[in-house]
Amino acid sequence: MPRFRATDLVVSTKPDLTPVSDADRAAEVALRDLLARARPADAVLGEEMGHTPGQGQAEVGGPRRRWVLDPIDGTKNFVRGIPVWGALIALECDGVPEVGVVSAPALGRRWWAARGHGAWADGHRLAVSAVADLADAQLSYDSFIGFEVHGLGQAAVELERRCWRSRGFGDFWSHVLVAEGAVDVALEPEVAHWDISPLQVIVEEAGGRFSDLGGRRRPDGGSVLSTNGLLHDDVLAVLEAARSGGAGPEKG
Repeated sequence: MPRFRATDLVVSTKPDLTPVSDADRAAEVALRDLLARARPADAVLGEEMGHTPGQGQAEVGGPRRRWVLDPIDGTKNFVRGIPVWGALIALECDGVPEVGVVSAPALGRRWWAARGHGAWADGHRLAVSAVADLADAQLSYDSFIGFEVHGLGQAAVELERRCWRSRGFGDFWSHVLVAEGAVDVALEPEVAHWDISPLQVIVEEAGGRFSDLGGRRRPDGGSVLSTNGLLHDDVLAVLEAARSGGAGPEKG
């Protein structure tokens, strides 16, 4: 937070042309230092510093544990003074997210979940919506230009036409809003592993479904779709129909 809207914030460009600030790097260093002290046996994967193997399994024959870190998800918002950004932390066991935390201090919000223990925010258990028809659904996305770059522009437009309302909340916020029941469908055509690993367990523990745009339930598929579960298959059908030139299920 002290670096948010700081006049001396240092911003540079990574090889993939995305921005990174001194705050991104410092936040990841702080998280890694804490994990090195508290969980030295666990591996760590972070956006800014890559993969670091652990010092060995905590228990012989136990699950492979890895922490996945995005120190600031929403860096473009962060560097422009927009408060929608947060630290994303996941613990994966044998590649499956088991614990997820999203902390958004500029919003004064934090979301967390653990397998079998529900999803939570502000002391309240989260639950997805009960909207069962795309015609009544609120859709959130990151950027329509991103869909066009990946050849999914028409699919995104068709999906928006089928839904009641759409807004580009973007990044982690789209998916925690699904978990809260405020949004019914959220999707992004291009994401990294650290962008979504904690979001999977939060959405699923809130009763929703989480997959890539091909329907595979995984955090490393390169794209993401989260829904209240009731609409998941309908959204996948619209996307597939648009890709193949079909109409997909009718609105309403």
